[in-house]
Amino acid sequence: MPSKESWSGRKTNRATVHKSKQEGRQQDLLIAALGMKLGSQKSSVTIWQPLKLFAYSQLTSLVRRATLKENEQIPKYEKVHNFKVHTFRGPHWCEYCANFMWGLIAQGVRCADCGLNVHKQCSKMVPNDCKPDLKHVKKVYSCDLTTLVKAHITKRPMVVDMCIREIESRGLNSEGLYRVSGFSDLIEDVKMAFDRDGEKADISVNMYEDINIITGALKLYFRDLPIPLITYDAYPKFIESAKIMDPDEQLETLHEALKLLPPAHCETLRYLMAHLKRQCFSTPKTPPVTLHEKENLMNAENLGIVFGPTLMRSPELDAMAALNDIRYQRLVVELLIKNEDILF
Repeated sequence: MPSKESWSGRKTNRATVHKSKQEGRQQDLLIAALGMKLGSQKSSVTIWQPLKLFAYSQLTSLVRRATLKENEQIPKYEKVHNFKVHTFRGPHWCEYCANFMWGLIAQGVRCADCGLNVHKQCSKMVPNDCKPDLKHVKKVYSCDLTTLVKAHITKRPMVVDMCIREIESRGLNSEGLYRVSGFSDLIEDVKMAFDRDGEKADISVNMYEDINIITGALKLYFRDLPIPLITYDAYPKFIESAKIMDPDEQLETLHEALKLLPPAHCETLRYLMAHLKRQCFSTPKTPPVTLHEKENLMNAENLGIVFGPTLMRSPELDAMAALNDIRYQRLVVELLIKNEDILF
């Protein structure tokens, strides 16, 4: 009868053979994946370790590049603090100068977006490094655009991205797209869904079959912005560009006007104009030969009529001056759509 030692030796030998076979299969798979064919088993064993190290290094490099690429996709927008006079309960110290905040009421100011507490006089010296916190930013609609994208760490507001994706997936051929209004109660329902659920809001065809509800929700988002997409500061320059008759000078002035927009506003405007151009024209580099216009009956001029007052609001309180600007607002949007590939 074989001894316990001999049985143990046989088990060890079997395990060794099984392990070597498994390693051999792994080596063959990697060599086959790398497109290499070797003549002998000895050669494959010799080259196995360098190949393994090479494969690992390549995988690590790919992961690193993907991470860097992902980080590059989300730009770091600068944002000023949204300070409001605040009455603090209990002792508080300024987070800028570290000195005590004296008084019983209105001892200092607090940023409504990130919660920074400072003296009123210190607020003028605080750098524009506000990092909005989602516990302070509780709405999507009626929220400052830069505040929203910084709070959610995105390039553009999720409302814009999600609505445009939905429209392009099932609505580009819809007649009167953006001109025809959806049912107002359902548009308000979409707004509440975004305010409640953020990027998890369901705006699919199963929830809202009528694409005009989604287009209405997108237009409502732009109308509800406290600072318009084309900001009050940049508004005069855009209107000026629309009044210029020379085409080259007009585009040059329009390009200068775009530089006045905050980065988050400019990126959102670029994305929207590219979407509207895809709705009208075949490709950015072809002449203005319409692709979807025959179906949706919405060319650049019609879209300008719809989006002009939506994206631009006159800083002037004079009603007559604002009324006179409507035709120039239309022309600005029309120019942005037609020249999207040149301007952005």
